[in-house]
Amino acid sequence: MGKITTEQDYDEKIIRTDYSEIMQKNYIDYAMSVIVSRALPDVRDGLKPVQRRVLYDMYELGTRYDKPYRKSARIVGDTMGKYHPHGDSSIYDSLVVMAQDFKKGQVLVDGHGNFGSIEGDGAAAMRYTEARLAKITQEVFLQDLDKDVVDFMPNFDETEKEPQVLPVRVPNILINGSEGIAVGMSTSIPPHNLGEVIDAVMAFIEDSDISEEELLRKLKGPDFPTGGIIVNADDLPAIYASGTGKLRVRGRTVIEKLKGGREQIVVTEIPYTMIGAGIGKFMSDTAALVESRQTTDITDISNQSSKEGIRIVIELKKGADAENIRNLLYKKTKLEDTFGVNMLVVAEGRPETMSLKRLIESFVDYRFDLATRKYQNLLARDLEKAEVEDGLIRAVDVIDLIIEILRGSKSQQMAKDCLIYGRTEGIKFKTKKSERQAAGLHFTERQATAILDMRLAKLIGLEILALEEQHKETLVRIEHYRTLLNDYDAMAADIVADLEAVKKEYARPRRTSIENAEAAVVKEKEVVVEEVVFAMDRFGYAKLLDKNIYQKNKESVDADNRYVFPIMNNDRVCIFTAEGRLHTLKAADLPVKRIRDKGVPVDNVSNFSTKNETILWLCPMETLMGRTVFFATKQGSVKQTAGDDFISNVRSIASTKLAEGDSLVLAGLSDEVEQVVLRTEEGYFLRFALSEVPVFKKTAVGVKGIKLDDGDEVKEAFLLAPGLDLTVDFKGKPVQLGRLRLGKRGSKGVKRK
Repeated sequence: MGKITTEQDYDEKIIRTDYSEIMQKNYIDYAMSVIVSRALPDVRDGLKPVQRRVLYDMYELGTRYDKPYRKSARIVGDTMGKYHPHGDSSIYDSLVVMAQDFKKGQVLVDGHGNFGSIEGDGAAAMRYTEARLAKITQEVFLQDLDKDVVDFMPNFDETEKEPQVLPVRVPNILINGSEGIAVGMSTSIPPHNLGEVIDAVMAFIEDSDISEEELLRKLKGPDFPTGGIIVNADDLPAIYASGTGKLRVRGRTVIEKLKGGREQIVVTEIPYTMIGAGIGKFMSDTAALVESRQTTDITDISNQSSKEGIRIVIELKKGADAENIRNLLYKKTKLEDTFGVNMLVVAEGRPETMSLKRLIESFVDYRFDLATRKYQNLLARDLEKAEVEDGLIRAVDVIDLIIEILRGSKSQQMAKDCLIYGRTEGIKFKTKKSERQAAGLHFTERQATAILDMRLAKLIGLEILALEEQHKETLVRIEHYRTLLNDYDAMAADIVADLEAVKKEYARPRRTSIENAEAAVVKEKEVVVEEVVFAMDRFGYAKLLDKNIYQKNKESVDADNRYVFPIMNNDRVCIFTAEGRLHTLKAADLPVKRIRDKGVPVDNVSNFSTKNETILWLCPMETLMGRTVFFATKQGSVKQTAGDDFISNVRSIASTKLAEGDSLVLAGLSDEVEQVVLRTEEGYFLRFALSEVPVFKKTAVGVKGIKLDDGDEVKEAFLLAPGLDLTVDFKGKPVQLGRLRLGKRGSKGVKRK
């Protein structure tokens, strides 16, 4: 009978623990998995797991650089099925990046087809593109995989084996760099010049006590595939010593002279950070400089880039200061940008931020491990080979005896035992002498097997001579391997020679210049202060108009716009919102347009948000000086605030303090006002003297303006100047506000039906 499970049995299997502890443990496990198994590169081969798996799968598929291309979809599918079960998009994206020469210092994949462009065009679908290993990948990253120099581990379902790390012979972590975002940490390592990196590694091998400064004489700094100029050379020693810091990268420009004395600025290399959508952003930002009148000297910008390289042309007016415009572009656009360096890698299974010297040291240790395992395996292989060769050479000298043993033996095992142990029992010999000679044989088992497998053709004289020469070469190699394994200097010299060979084959000139440059200084043109007209339509598009043009078209401008008022071109516009915020925008940030031209959205030139806020009132900041501002809210609060409280260079401040759930219904100047009228949703009107409303700071809540019934709220508020008899419509009937009974602030008012 089966065992009956009781409630007590279940109780014993319940693990009681804090929920927070479970969450903490699981989250840490997840974070470490992302850090180590996805986002960060290994310091040894400089690859993330998905990159390593793609390259290894291509190696397994035989997509060599001298073989035909294979469909990317085949490579991606094979990688996903065997090694990386995380979706095809991440695998294909990784494959594409490794084939893009504008992102990698050394491309690792030779792509055929549309693999995207530097301007941000995406790669074609994987079913259309083809790929194969680049020559450097095959010869420098994967060449020694067959020599058992790295450890292999089971794949996700334990049906295949994959390398834990690739036997890369150069420090790929520096040559190609890496970028990745993990959980709570990220890495950003710039690419470097292969030749300079190898020089730095060789210098470290020669002197492991070399300083960071001496290493930087070999490795000048980052070398971006897009070229450009690093302009803070003095910061590099600190960046490489700590592993973190910021690089200032500029695009390379030339000033070309045109006919008629005009000039144009041509961008020939872009900052590495501008790859992709950054080029379009640069062009739109440059156009925005003209629209916002930060410069009037740019007449056109065009992207004339092609397969030959980057060429972005900025045409200038005649007489324009090209140098000043270039500095303006450096200062206001991404033509000069910051590249954040954070040399975070996975070392011995954990994340670590490393200095340049520490990165090189880690690679050199790995390189010596690879060489040691390689030569140990080659030594073992050649020792076996020498053993066999020695046995065959000895066998040739007694070949007649061996043939007699083979003919006289009843089985292969009997002959083998005779060759190894000298056992002659059961073997028929022609003479006793032969039997005595056979009893003295002592070949090894490996030699005996080789002798038994030897073909008669090997007995030809030339073949015997070749075998003897081959044996000499094998013994020389064995001696060489033993020297390398027992002598550090010999091993170091061998590694240096290999690095020099790689440098000779694959090194290329540096693309990125490194220098110290002053921060871009822009000579501001003197702005002629003049009066213009601010206009904003009901959709929130604002512009400035010449005041003379406005006077000629006053009626149509007033009809087409919600706000129209004169303002000085060096003043600010104040935007009071129903949510109790005050946003300011510079009049200088608004374009001067023609009557029918569209303006720019107010939320593009200020902190005002069209989605979350409602404009209540606009005015020039200058008009607030020495004046007072009246506020009324839907919950019936009122107050006055000195206009000087709102004079500020801050783009956004609180205009007043509001109770929870409250909002403004009116904000306006109250200096020349005598009375206030509040109208509620239920139809109560209250007119009272403005003198009853106290003046508070903008950070204070107002006082009660009207007594409200439950569910009622203020819908409108009006300011009445002396002699002004304002008439409003309420439920289709006119209401003359000046004839309402004068009441007291805080009372209920009169209800109109």
